[in-house]
Amino acid sequence: MRSRICMSMLTGAVLLASTVLGSGTVRAAPLTSSPSPPTASASASSPSPGVPAEFGGDWHDPLTAAPPVTKPHTRSCRVTLAEAQFRDFTPYRGSYVPPDGCGDHWSKVVLRLDGKVRGRQFDRLGHVQVGGVEIFRTSTPEPSPDGIEWSVEKDVTRYSATFRSAQDVEMLIGNVVDDTYTGVIDVKVTLTFYAGEAAGVPDRVLTLDRGPQGTTLTTPRNSERVVAEVYATGSGGGCEEYWYLTVPSAAPYSCRAGDGPYREVQVEVDGRPAGIAAPFPTVWTGGLGNPFLWYVVPGPRAFDIKPIEYDLTPFAGLFNDGRAHRVEVSVVGVPEGQSGWSTPVDVLVWQDPGKAVVGGGLLAHDAGELTDSATYTPGAEHRVDTTGGHRLTVAGYLDTSHGRVRTTVTRTLANTSAHRWTDGESVDGLDASWTDDESVTVDGRRTSLTTRISRTYTMNGTTTLGADDRLRTVLTLGDRADAVTRRDGRLVSWSRLDDTYAGDATFIVGVPRDQRHAVGTTSERYRSYGPDGCYDRRLATAQGVLTENRRRC
Repeated sequence: MRSRICMSMLTGAVLLASTVLGSGTVRAAPLTSSPSPPTASASASSPSPGVPAEFGGDWHDPLTAAPPVTKPHTRSCRVTLAEAQFRDFTPYRGSYVPPDGCGDHWSKVVLRLDGKVRGRQFDRLGHVQVGGVEIFRTSTPEPSPDGIEWSVEKDVTRYSATFRSAQDVEMLIGNVVDDTYTGVIDVKVTLTFYAGEAAGVPDRVLTLDRGPQGTTLTTPRNSERVVAEVYATGSGGGCEEYWYLTVPSAAPYSCRAGDGPYREVQVEVDGRPAGIAAPFPTVWTGGLGNPFLWYVVPGPRAFDIKPIEYDLTPFAGLFNDGRAHRVEVSVVGVPEGQSGWSTPVDVLVWQDPGKAVVGGGLLAHDAGELTDSATYTPGAEHRVDTTGGHRLTVAGYLDTSHGRVRTTVTRTLANTSAHRWTDGESVDGLDASWTDDESVTVDGRRTSLTTRISRTYTMNGTTTLGADDRLRTVLTLGDRADAVTRRDGRLVSWSRLDDTYAGDATFIVGVPRDQRHAVGTTSERYRSYGPDGCYDRRLATAQGVLTENRRRC
């Protein structure tokens, strides 16, 4: 993936963000809601001491407010997975050997990426696979001329079954280096293993087999829990990197996509819906035509792209017949024949240790009607109002070694957005929200366990291009989730997440980098709460200088 600013003016002053993945080129208008007219400064207050009046040729290394991965105080062993410099679209290929000295079961496994790049370069999308299993998906920051360094950590303990044997390794951060775009992406990826035993780790990690009949899955015949992970990312391929900004074909806008912006990532088993989910509206570090929003603090999830999880346990009785079953992923709303989404799949399987074959079957399957309405209203300010949603309930049973177990999964999606823009798109705004509510109930012989997760994603912002060719973007992004688990009606666990990004940046378009006179303030506050305590951290920047790094818990 790469993003650049295209300085062409269409019907007046228009700024388009342009994104390329492989050979496909994208044009998408910037995100928006209505700010005050752009001025020479994106901030009304004067710079703090030590903060420059505008961006210079270097800035603080990228960082996020997200918490570090907690690590146990046990013996540890480190293995290097990949060490490479990415200049083109040639994957790094290597081999992995399990660590020596920390056993073959671990209390935690932590992946760490350390990267550096300097010069001029786009943002890029990358992945790491071990034995064909996608364990990490990321994007890169855009560098300063003097160079930046950054790091990302991820808990990958759930892939322990893959790490217990020697495997092939593939890593790719597709890149282009030439006389203009000089940044070589230099990365090292390691795994650190902590001795001990982790509870609840899957017994197997599977990938889908690709054949003439499509993608299929064959599980062990004693599977008693099955969870699919889909690393869904929209990038490249038309306007799908900015899918939340697309409009119906009848509207006069630079990014049209059939029925508009509603997207839904579906998993089907043997042709019937088995899981639905709202994709997270990721904004990459070159996104929305204003890189000064992202130089220090990226948007939520940009460095650690979380997979969508689908509990497919109601279908475990079907999978356990020993045959290959067709499992396919699709993205609802993408115009037919258009690319732009990547959806690699891992399947996590827990097995019944007391039974070689676990029988079962489906009890209920209710796929409600998908609603998707995008209404275009013409005027001096064009407008598209979108509402969409879907509901799916699936129930199945398994006759395990500890009795009959029934699993019921219900997922409900909803999306509303208001997209406003003027002729020429010199003012362009979006106010959008997505909800993804999931309930999983497991009824056994003597107990019932219900977990409910409510996810909410929000995006509200405006990009305005003034007569003086100063582009201003004001933007807020939200990533929130609440989870509650009850056993026989009694609360046993709960958690809350609130990750909020805000930015306001201005620069002159159509001029060399050193003449943009860019200013910008950004912030991120990441809060998480649970029975074991809280985490609360806030970052703030001005003109690329870190002005606040505060922890409250």
